[in-house]
Amino acid sequence: MTEYTPVLALGALAAGFAVISIVAGSLTGPKRYNRAKLDRYESGIEPSPLPEGGGKISIKYFFTAMMFIIFDIEIVFLYPFAVAFDQLSWFAFFAVMLFLLNITIAYVYEWRRGGMEWT
Repeated sequence: MTEYTPVLALGALAAGFAVISIVAGSLTGPKRYNRAKLDRYESGIEPSPLPEGGGKISIKYFFTAMMFIIFDIEIVFLYPFAVAFDQLSWFAFFAVMLFLLNITIAYVYEWRRGGMEWT
């Protein structure tokens, strides 16, 4: 059990910091709410009014977010490969090239279909 004591102490410290930060922010923060603060956020564009009960939001917002996530995941997979490039075999090199080819094919497919057009 003594091996886990530092891990538990660090977890308790992190949880305590999170709770104290949230409580302090809610107690000391301004409480003046206006229309702009309560309105939904759409990439800095002035939001259009929605009909009662909700309405359609352009799929382009969600597509852009998914593209960022895909490229972030790609970097997460490529970073360890780049760090250990000298020690890896040709199999690892071809595996990464296959991964990049797969991502590139999906990217080109979406680009050719017009999914990157913002208008």
